Amino acid sequence: MTSSLDSYTSNKTFADLGVQKELCDVLEKQGITTAFPIQAMTIHDALDGRDVCGKAKTGSGKTLGFGLPMLQRVAASEKLEQGKGPARPRGLVLLPTRELAVQVHEVLEPLGAALGLHVNAVYGGADIERQVKSLHKGCDVIIATPGRLIDLGDRGELNVEGLDVLVLDEADRMADMGFMPQVEWVLRRIAEHPHQTLLFSATLDGAVDRLVKRYLTDPVFHEVQSDTQTVSLMVHHFLSVHQMDRIKVAAAICKSFEKTIIFCRTKRGADRLVEQLQKEGVDAAAIHGDLRQSQREKALADFGAGKLAVLVATDVAARGLHIDAVDCVMHFDPPEDHKAYLHRSGRTARAGSTGVVVSLLLYNQVIEAEVIMRRLALKRPIIEVFSNNPHLKDLANWDPTKEDSVL
Repeated sequence: MTSSLDSYTSNKTFADLGVQKELCDVLEKQGITTAFPIQAMTIHDALDGRDVCGKAKTGSGKTLGFGLPMLQRVAASEKLEQGKGPARPRGLVLLPTRELAVQVHEVLEPLGAALGLHVNAVYGGADIERQVKSLHKGCDVIIATPGRLIDLGDRGELNVEGLDVLVLDEADRMADMGFMPQVEWVLRRIAEHPHQTLLFSATLDGAVDRLVKRYLTDPVFHEVQSDTQTVSLMVHHFLSVHQMDRIKVAAAICKSFEKTIIFCRTKRGADRLVEQLQKEGVDAAAIHGDLRQSQREKALADFGAGKLAVLVATDVAARGLHIDAVDCVMHFDPPEDHKAYLHRSGRTARAGSTGVVVSLLLYNQVIEAEVIMRRLALKRPIIEVFSNNPHLKDLANWDPTKEDSVL
């Protein structure tokens, strides 16, 4: 069975979909009452116990799409005995990055608490002993990155063989990052125990398709379809800049938005860009794999709260960052391909909001940008700009096809 967005044009509340009142009450207090398309498609089938494959772009609301039915099913299932041995969760969300684990936990923890459930998050880069202590206090649902999950299993602190619900979030990204062996490590251990699998991904091909065929039972497929590969509410700009002026152009753009995420290819490049932006009067911080987890979490928290205007990230953060109201995504360094462009750009224009995506191109990067545009069927001009260009103050409303020279 497969459904697309066309089947779900009417607005549905979470109560309409069968979500329990306790969960609906928590969502209502957060101002969330109407389900997004991927939620409207998947929640009912998931609550019926079906294996579900949900295909939708990042930022479409997948967390509640799998989180609500998982929590509801775990709350209704019989509790496993938690003795002095390993923690035995009944729900597991497996995902690729630390940032995604933290943010999914922030969404699901208060919902789980409303049902009397302990929701834990375990991920690399954080104190494993502290995570073990948290598991000992109670563990009904665990949100984990693959490496840390297996570390805890090898230490005898975690047993996943009694899972009722397994969620694979951002499955395509886990495949891209080489995590399929770890994912199958989990799937093999729960194969004999009756369970439900919910798989959410931006694509369902290659290694993900093989995973679905081998491990899921009669899954129902749901897809939020779109006429284009990019979110329609994004405004895309491709700007040709000069090496000596590139930092000033970036700073001018950042100063025109409240929240900007900038992507660099390397950790060193991200740190250097932060220093250069700060010299231009832009409040910026970096997020990448060489930083301590506490530094990463502080930068994310400050950015999400509006205390920090600019977050400079490497591609490790291109997936999984869920931050509301990001006004602009800047490709300071070109992405490696069109998929990376989509993943990075998906940090803005999330959940029905609008957003600006701008690529800064040196003369030797123009061909890369043209290839990406062709792969995405994006028809945008490449415009030469300098840092004193008045259009940089209002990129959201600038249509370069009506003026200036096109390269």
